Amino acid sequence: MKAAVITGHGGLEVVSVAYDLPIPEPGAGEVRLRMKAAALNRLDLFVRVGWPGLNLKMPHVMCADGAGIVDKVGDGVTQFQLGDRVCIDPTIVPPDSPALMTGLENQSRIAILGEHHPGVAAEYVVLPQRNLLKLPDHVSFEEAAAAGLVYLTAWHSMMTRGNLRAGETVLVVGAGGGVNTASIQIAKLAGCKVTVVGSNAEKCARACEIGADVTINREETPDWAKALYKMTDRQGFDVVVDNVGAATFNDSIRSTRVGGRLLVVGATSGPFVEIDLRQVFFRHMSIIGSTMAPHQDFVKVMNLIFEGRLKPIISAVFPLEDAARAQETLANFDVFGKVVLTID
Repeated sequence: MKAAVITGHGGLEVVSVAYDLPIPEPGAGEVRLRMKAAALNRLDLFVRVGWPGLNLKMPHVMCADGAGIVDKVGDGVTQFQLGDRVCIDPTIVPPDSPALMTGLENQSRIAILGEHHPGVAAEYVVLPQRNLLKLPDHVSFEEAAAAGLVYLTAWHSMMTRGNLRAGETVLVVGAGGGVNTASIQIAKLAGCKVTVVGSNAEKCARACEIGADVTINREETPDWAKALYKMTDRQGFDVVVDNVGAATFNDSIRSTRVGGRLLVVGATSGPFVEIDLRQVFFRHMSIIGSTMAPHQDFVKVMNLIFEGRLKPIISAVFPLEDAARAQETLANFDVFGKVVLTID
């Protein structure tokens, strides 16, 4: 079978398409999918570059997110049958994990598809049946693939961990990334007033189209934290969502009101920051970390997408054979929403 893979760690030269990978067979409790679409995340760029301790078997299949059609089922599979359209929860949990009984399995030993576990940008993929959810006919494979990781990450951070409530003010730092476009829509759906910091006028305009009430263009207002402090009458925001990390973290702290929450779900600009702890304790603020989500949150947010109350934003679609160009597009930040690969 063919798959979009990395053959090692490095630049775009390590991204290729393999045509001779074996077709996997499902074991007990597993389902084989004939994949139709897969979506990239910034995680794919980090995996391609690599980091100390990341030891992968090469070639390594890309992508955490995808959707396809059930092609074969293993023994004991009762939830799915041949021909079912399904989307994928990208969190792999060991079957013996005690956390499966708690409903917070993302706070235990997990792997993410496309990271420590082979991804789904392939003609065929085998997954545990617990990772699948039936996909209604009116939702395209591309939309379902674009939703997975970013929507479950944003939902768990904001609604489960962050306890977002109607009437609160929310600041989303960044406009065009997948988690940001999901966060804007979720905050608006929750009944909040949403402010977005975007990198240019075009992305700010797109943020307004999907629910932002107020936008700040960083090109025009580089000292956006100061501007927002004045704009909020020196109060700040109830909730600040920051997945940028080092480049914005201190400004995000300054933008959080007394008693507010700063939600951290990523660090795309770098993981190491130096902060003034007085800003934390004088503000009585909470810094809440979150990654991925339990399957019950995946089901909740995907059903909102199926109902049309949330809509995945797709910026670009490439055939599987153009996986390197897809990664380059994502790496250049030339996107608003997700980059999707279609699989014939």
